[in-house]
Amino acid sequence: MKLAGKTAIVTGGGRDIGRAVATKLASEGANVAINYFSSSQGADETIATIEAAGGKAIAIQGDLNKQAEVDTLVSRTVETFGGVDVLVNNAGGLIGRKTISEMSVEHWNAVMSLNLTSTFLMTKACLTKMNSGAIVNLASQAGRDGGGPGAVAYATSKGAVMTFTRGLAKELGPDIRVNALCPGMIDTDFHNIFTPDAGRRGFEANAPLKRQGVVEDAANLVLFLACEDSAFITGANIDLNGGMLFS
Repeated sequence: MKLAGKTAIVTGGGRDIGRAVATKLASEGANVAINYFSSSQGADETIATIEAAGGKAIAIQGDLNKQAEVDTLVSRTVETFGGVDVLVNNAGGLIGRKTISEMSVEHWNAVMSLNLTSTFLMTKACLTKMNSGAIVNLASQAGRDGGGPGAVAYATSKGAVMTFTRGLAKELGPDIRVNALCPGMIDTDFHNIFTPDAGRRGFEANAPLKRQGVVEDAANLVLFLACEDSAFITGANIDLNGGMLFS
């Protein structure tokens, strides 16, 4: 039990990668608080899965671009479980594909807030409760290669998450480690919505590992970065893309 006695917050924990991460951390002994914005059914199902396996978890709805709702998430976690040891900043998204020429400043700001500002607000709030532990951010392959068509804003926000990870690791060491994942093609609703099926089949044909990633691939890496197995790793942005991009 690599996280026995620890408490983790997983944002966006009601579906896809967030749900797999919450379940994985709980399976290794962590008490888990998951945040969700709209997927209440998924959040409830995640909690039920964790509790059925003997774990402890709570779900808290909130908009992580609002300070009061961030504070509520952190304070309820501490009230329920006594502290925070691991923060997984998973919440985020593309919103929509738009080229710069057609993009409004409102869209740009919304993407930045969803992916970057929420990570900042959650991190700052948790740091008032963390004396040690680990922060794991969800960046993206798009932060390295600029993303696909119409993803400039998303790729920029994820590139900023990568830089935030590096800078924060310097600021918080040696007590708190900070790392990030850079997922590529993972089989999630993100790609169900925004990536044509032909693109996914093309990825499978060209990737050295000849498959898309699954959410368990991401969850396993988050666990590694959250526990002492990765005790000498901080400030790293780790690729998870089946070999499609080497950094």
